[in-house]
Amino acid sequence: MSSGAVGAAAGRWFRRPVRLLAACHPAPAAAVTLFGAALAAAAGRPAGAVLLTGAAVAAGQLSIGWSNDRIDLARDTAAGRSDKPLARGTLAPRTVGTAAAVALAAAVPLSLACGPRAGAAHLAGVAAGWAYNLRLKGTLFSWLPYALAFGLLPAFATAPPGAPLPPWWVTAAAALLGCGAHFANVLPDIAADRAAGVLGLPQRLGPRASAACASACMAAATAVLVLGPGRPLGPLDALVLSLAAGAALLAPAVPGRGPFLVAIAVAALDVALLLGRGLPSAG
Repeated sequence: MSSGAVGAAAGRWFRRPVRLLAACHPAPAAAVTLFGAALAAAAGRPAGAVLLTGAAVAAGQLSIGWSNDRIDLARDTAAGRSDKPLARGTLAPRTVGTAAAVALAAAVPLSLACGPRAGAAHLAGVAAGWAYNLRLKGTLFSWLPYALAFGLLPAFATAPPGAPLPPWWVTAAAALLGCGAHFANVLPDIAADRAAGVLGLPQRLGPRASAACASACMAAATAVLVLGPGRPLGPLDALVLSLAAGAALLAPAVPGRGPFLVAIAVAALDVALLLGRGLPSAG
């Protein structure tokens, strides 16, 4: 084989995994994976448990991301989604479908290795993600899979087998964070989604109302994390609540991508609170 042919073959071998990675929704997948691993670390889980948690969450997120692009192939192609390798025709549908199936199969033993109860919680969250892709994405209940998946994540990540479940406010705050993430994630694409016939709750409400919902969910998560433990409120607590409430009120009036960025900023504050204050020790 000539050097040119070898180089071309190497190029094809390199481009395929890069395109496959681009088709898994890498930014959200990485964010949720890091969130799950950080939850485990913040709860005092051993290093091996943190790594196992991250691997299980990564497998679940990969399966959800790849299945999303495979299921939406016809819609994305019709919409001319040049940002998606599958819609551009640079990846074979069978490749993406196989990758989703393999990732889903890997998520099962990785999840159950964390304990039957924890594994069941995580797999229920993965099932919610698939339900979103298959049906709920275009319904009034598009927020529900996000609430379930995020709400169940602390129960999976923070407690070793036999340990009590996380406090109610941790679960409630994570679920609210998931709802806010749904509205924030959809915000930049509402017009394109409407044109493609995807009518989840954010698309039905429109950009302004969805921006308000995103920030309101994030602010509610902040309030639950600050008030839920029942501790006396200090000056920092009052400042955090004020910032979150102000963001919720101002976000709908911010032009352009401003509401999306405001929601992400409040989400970052919520994640910091959740990791730093709301978690019981795993012992």
